Amino acid sequence: MNSDRTLILCIDRDDDIGVKGYIRSPVFGRQACLNAATTLGLADPEDSDVNAIFQAVRLYDERLNLGEDVVVAVLAGSGTNTIEGDRKIAQDLENIVTTNGITRCILVTDGAEDEYILPIIQSNVRVASVSRVIVKQMPNLEGTYYILKKFFDDPQVARTFLVPLGICMLLYAVAVLIGFPDIAIIIVVGVLGVYLLFKGYGIDEYFGIAINGLNASFRGGKVSFLAYITALFVGLVALLMGFASVLQWYPEDSGLIYILFGFFYGSIFWFAGAGLIAMSGKLIDAYNNEKENLSRLIVLPFFIAAGAFFVFGASVYVLSLSGNLDFPYYVDDGVRIIIYGIIGAILITGVGIYVQHLVHDWIEQYFKNAPRDYL
Repeated sequence: MNSDRTLILCIDRDDDIGVKGYIRSPVFGRQACLNAATTLGLADPEDSDVNAIFQAVRLYDERLNLGEDVVVAVLAGSGTNTIEGDRKIAQDLENIVTTNGITRCILVTDGAEDEYILPIIQSNVRVASVSRVIVKQMPNLEGTYYILKKFFDDPQVARTFLVPLGICMLLYAVAVLIGFPDIAIIIVVGVLGVYLLFKGYGIDEYFGIAINGLNASFRGGKVSFLAYITALFVGLVALLMGFASVLQWYPEDSGLIYILFGFFYGSIFWFAGAGLIAMSGKLIDAYNNEKENLSRLIVLPFFIAAGAFFVFGASVYVLSLSGNLDFPYYVDDGVRIIIYGIIGAILITGVGIYVQHLVHDWIEQYFKNAPRDYL
């Protein structure tokens, strides 16, 4: 085998070849890549990944004519879960590099998004060059309008930009409609800020994982599917109760801290109920199918309940300081309730840890006495 072999690599991070062309990744070899580009082009002629794959094949032909030892491949990630998709790309690349004796790579990409995968590629093989494909467009106003239209027609772009913008506008309209225009902007800015934090820290990826888990539980006929759906509706009720609490107990010109704890005061036990419902379904499925994970999961409902008691106590204490004469608790009551909340949270956490140890010992004994065929 040649000791200096180059991989011409095209990355389709959002798996357009799989979603639109029903082509399974990895795609290896010149003819297979051409077939993939043709199939994707027929499915969606405007997809930029078509041009990227053709560019990879063109580079392959150029380097081959120069006498280099080259191979070409297309790796795809996931259209719904970026984390799992990147892991898949890393695994497929490692297999190709190991199997074919690859020593360096030329990366072909159709945009900056795919280049986020560059560190993962560099961890498996040395990247000698990056070829970025820019599709030429009409330079007039009509062409610009067409580009923007196609940009916002992209489902991924719509979910990223249009959905949060629509939610913010809807919240603003509702707040004005019910007669609270003074806090409408605060609510909108708060929701937008939470969304940006979620995007910045990648928390939205975990929502994708949760949706995939919900889909898997539905296909598997698990109890957790019903529990997750119920918890979702309870969570929506929690949001409504939280906003209603803000509107009822928010003291004017008191600052963001009272808005935050006013929201928690009305919603925390609803959120805790949603978490407990979801965990109950997960625990039932773990008991039926994955007993080895039961000791790890059994403590989570206790943590949820402990957190709810603590946050509720803190919310009562903070709101009792606001000076709102209609609030049912005074400062002395707030101090007493936050102390009760802390003590209750500590006791519930202790009980949870104790129960976890009991379940762990039971599971060890269970598998110790289980028949060999079961193990």
